[in-house]
Amino acid sequence: MRLIREHIKEFGTGEDGRLFRAAQGGHLLSKEYGEAWKAARLAVLTGSETASPLADVPYSLRHAGVSPWLESGVSPAEVARRAGHSIAVLFRFYAKAIHRNQQRANQQVERALADADTE
Repeated sequence: MRLIREHIKEFGTGEDGRLFRAAQGGHLLSKEYGEAWKAARLAVLTGSETASPLADVPYSLRHAGVSPWLESGVSPAEVARRAGHSIAVLFRFYAKAIHRNQQRANQQVERALADADTE
């Protein structure tokens, strides 16, 4: 977060709130974005890391955020909203993360049923 704050302090954001924009202020083209991503990986990762699939595409960042949100118990509807996905897309691509959270969900249901019995 510190690096993002420093970037915003130095460069600001675009009128639409984007952190990264083309030199003339518009949207980055896919080619430009890919080149910037590749250069960033080379600048910060070791040789063996750059040879691996670690953060090989920008989507890796979204995945790195979405999976822990789901696994920590954030509702799928909220995760989908934050990630800019539909719930259908979320379930299709993050089914494993959702499935890993099944035990926690079962415990929540059991607690709710036990609480209902004591009322």
